[in-house]
Amino acid sequence: MAVDYSAAPEKKSGAGLFLTLMILLLIICIGILVIKSEFTITSVDITGNEHYTADEIEDYVLAGKYGHNSIFLYLKCRFGKQEAVPFIEKMDVELLSPTEVKIRVYEKAVAGYVEYLGHYLYFDKDGIVVESSTRRVDGIPFVTGLEFNYITLHEQLPVKKEEVFRTILDITQLLTKYRITIDRIYFDKDYNITLYFKDIRVYLGSNEHIDEKINRLRFILPDLPSEPGVLHMENYAGDGDKFTFTKDQEPKNTQM
Repeated sequence: MAVDYSAAPEKKSGAGLFLTLMILLLIICIGILVIKSEFTITSVDITGNEHYTADEIEDYVLAGKYGHNSIFLYLKCRFGKQEAVPFIEKMDVELLSPTEVKIRVYEKAVAGYVEYLGHYLYFDKDGIVVESSTRRVDGIPFVTGLEFNYITLHEQLPVKKEEVFRTILDITQLLTKYRITIDRIYFDKDYNITLYFKDIRVYLGSNEHIDEKINRLRFILPDLPSEPGVLHMENYAGDGDKFTFTKDQEPKNTQM
């Protein structure tokens, strides 16, 4: 009796294909599990940030569904375009291991900001407008009194006296050095300087002896009356000078 085995190889071939697919699927599943467990970023070291918190920087860099996957992050940094972040020049991202990343933040050098047409225009030490935003950033002085008819991003503020930007930078650095927080800096038409602390104004006058004036100011501020008024420091010429505080409601002067 003749037996036809022609159908057997087809069954064997179909079973082999199914087994191969199952093995490939198993390998893929194992690979996904390994990638999730071994290439998930759990340690983030961030340096150089001042205007943003570490959490905010981490959210920017590791954004998206696969943002914490080190393989995805490597590919994004290697081949993708870095998203522009306000007030940040660039960010260097270094993978130390499959689970560790180091982020170095390079912020734009900002000396102060002015308000114009509902926006805040932030400028550097040379008066170049580096950022336009609807957000106020803590720690950057608000500058008022400067006169201009227009502002162009990435160009210098069109003021008559460019030396004012050097003065603003000096004031900013001194306030930071002595940990003095102000509300704003005001320049009158002659570029004389007034610092605003809520209801108290400190009239510094010209930028002459600006270092000594602000150095002395840090010792005087805690002893000033709580009433609104003006502290006159415009005539300071050296150690030993007395400063006059005038209350807004009282014409009588008080020696400091």
